[in-house]
Amino acid sequence: MDGLMLDSERAITRCLSKAANEQGHAIEPAFWLRMVGKGDAACRAMLAERIGDDAGQVLLDRCHVLYDEVVEAGVPLRPGILALLDLLVARRIPRAVATSTRRPLALRKLAAADLLRRFDTVCTSSDVVHPKPAPDIYLLAAERLRVAPAQCLVLEDSPTGVRAALAAGMTPIQVPDLLAPDEEVRAMGHRIVNSLSDAQKLLELRLEAGA
Repeated sequence: MDGLMLDSERAITRCLSKAANEQGHAIEPAFWLRMVGKGDAACRAMLAERIGDDAGQVLLDRCHVLYDEVVEAGVPLRPGILALLDLLVARRIPRAVATSTRRPLALRKLAAADLLRRFDTVCTSSDVVHPKPAPDIYLLAAERLRVAPAQCLVLEDSPTGVRAALAAGMTPIQVPDLLAPDEEVRAMGHRIVNSLSDAQKLLELRLEAGA
């Protein structure tokens, strides 16, 4: 969802940076980028190690207030997402959201972006014990869609999500947003494209070949 369908990673990192600045913490931008794709617990742990448990929680609480204001105003869509979803709907391909965001916020964001109605199910970090990069959330999505994991295509922006998809035995296509793939990420051997439009072209070729 974040960084793949919604242009929210930039908003989140801006809110984190603003909260840190308000509270007098000098934290470099690269630190926030390392949080991309990680769940709440992992982000809390990173902040606790950097500035301490209490200060980290205060910073996150302030960030949530700032980000709620962004969500209420509406998070912009990533280029190409509507055309891709239109194709999937037209071909009657089952669709699920698998996000590290907690359920209440995820549903609010999807509804505000008018994306909620386009999916058969929404799986969030509230629904699983182990967040990405564990495969749990993708396996849950496959179960709810009644599709075998090996038959699932995953679109992801973050390396953490790609690792979760591979661990679930699925086929990931990565569409990087804020994090450019490094050598370690590329070594995982999955397909990496520049945009959702490029991902759609690959999917159309596969559908045509299987027609």
